[in-house]
Amino acid sequence: MDRRAFVCLIALLSGVRVLTATPATLTIDTPMPAPVWATLERQLFAHNVPACREFFEKYYDARGYLQCFLRWGANDGPDDAFENFNRWPELHALGADDEILQLYLKGWEGMIRQYSEAKTTDVPAGRAGMYVKEFSAQSDWMHHGEGLQLFNRMALSVPTLPAYRQRALRFAALYMGEDPDAPNYDPEKKLIRSMINGSRGPMLRKATALDWVGDPFDVTGFVALHGERTYAQFLEHYREYTDVVGDHFLNLVATTLPTNAYLLTGEAKYRRWIVEYMDAWLARMKQNGGIIPSCVDLDGTVGGPDRPWWGNAYGWGFSPVNPVTGRREDRNRIGRALVGFSNALLVTGDQKYVDAWRAMIDVVNSHARSIGGRKEYPSMFGADGWYGWKPEPWSIGALEVWYWSMRPDDRARVGANPWLEFLEGKNADYPEVALRRELESIPGKLATIRADQTPPDKRLADNMLDSNPAATDALVRLMFGALVPGREGGLLNARLRYFDPERRRAGVPEDVAALISELGERRTVVTLVNLSATESRAVVVQAGAYAEHQFESVEWNGQTRRLDARDFTVQLAPGAGATLTLATRRYANPPTVTFPWDRP
Repeated sequence: MDRRAFVCLIALLSGVRVLTATPATLTIDTPMPAPVWATLERQLFAHNVPACREFFEKYYDARGYLQCFLRWGANDGPDDAFENFNRWPELHALGADDEILQLYLKGWEGMIRQYSEAKTTDVPAGRAGMYVKEFSAQSDWMHHGEGLQLFNRMALSVPTLPAYRQRALRFAALYMGEDPDAPNYDPEKKLIRSMINGSRGPMLRKATALDWVGDPFDVTGFVALHGERTYAQFLEHYREYTDVVGDHFLNLVATTLPTNAYLLTGEAKYRRWIVEYMDAWLARMKQNGGIIPSCVDLDGTVGGPDRPWWGNAYGWGFSPVNPVTGRREDRNRIGRALVGFSNALLVTGDQKYVDAWRAMIDVVNSHARSIGGRKEYPSMFGADGWYGWKPEPWSIGALEVWYWSMRPDDRARVGANPWLEFLEGKNADYPEVALRRELESIPGKLATIRADQTPPDKRLADNMLDSNPAATDALVRLMFGALVPGREGGLLNARLRYFDPERRRAGVPEDVAALISELGERRTVVTLVNLSATESRAVVVQAGAYAEHQFESVEWNGQTRRLDARDFTVQLAPGAGATLTLATRRYANPPTVTFPWDRP
């Protein structure tokens, strides 16, 4: 199927309406010599696509099935299979060729069928299918989130695709008490009843190593990326992962599912649930001295009669033995909880969620100690109090807090950061350096793919993760003015997004490049340039990843134009470009994934 036919098919499936005018159109005809950064951006688009195609053809068949030894488990289970498309949704949403979308949609559908057909023998939760109702039967939200990165971000490109919409509403129902087969949520206590949950509901018993690892298999001939050499070592890795009952901060990642549904429908019930659940967690933090607990009992109390607030697998006090090294390793996964705070801010615009995380950073660092004249900061908490001492202040979430607040005192917590220094006018070479680095990464990934002679029956689902050639981090920062979406499975935090009104798709049009050079609380500076010497290009500029922000005015070439809109169109003459200064009100609108021309 060629690109034109594929675009028409997506439009038909999505029910796209006739294009209507956006609130304002700026015509830019001032010539701009092609900046180096703009040429590098377009090269990255051009080089990413064939590299991703080669990756897909190597590791997927014509059905979109991953060619590997299918297993249940936290090490190399279904979540890792879907992670092979990490960064592909962002790549297409930035403006890469529609082939990227075509490939990841095929892989998405294929793997949903593949893991619905795959069943465990020994692990109870997977005997009816590793996926049930097209969703992971049971897992924790570290792994759910990792496996849902593709799903959670594909709405950037195909929000009205029927399969996406149906699944988004069904998945939200799993965590809102609307699916009787999956009683994950307790609406009275406002908690998710276990840190292991899914389409088959919560695990309300002690977990076993088998639950985490999957059915026995002969490890001979496989490359286990966590270093295990025998199945016994797999089991030993998870020997201490038993405490799972009750709510856990990892479950805050689950708020992404109702957020997806809210972005699609605008229905108030989804927003209410997010606020209800997140506000319950803010109350627990307040009760716990400002620290988010990792263990909430089924009766709603922080901790419980037999467990402390810092308990549970992946909690504040979780430092299990690594059987490969024989040493204890700190595995507090608190950073994953940031997803819930991000979603609550997105749907409400209320800075109280940012305030809560900022306050927690300060509380943790208030427990610093001095050893030999050197200050150390804790990162863990257990039976003997604070531990996991580091020479630098605890700063998990500091970058996110600054991005959400834009406050100078929050910027100070982040410390040295090349991207932020560029935005502050102190690191002018950053765009070229970052883009060249990503361009240079692609040939190395291709070399690894081509050298891989592992037969599919000896390939685990996570073996090819590091070979995925999609290179988008620099593009996301520079073009969207965004935080790079992490493995946690959260949505996109972006200052701007772009759409092609002629092809009616997400991303900049062909030949167009964009560079955000300044972000402030009420100010966004972006340069747009058309590298084509013969063709005009139109690009719609949107305020925020999900139109959550509002443009008040735009200034360029000494002119100022009032906008008061979520988006506007820029008509770029051949070879033309300009730097636009946008007065921006952040978190001013209900967020939506609806494309600009489909909004009322």
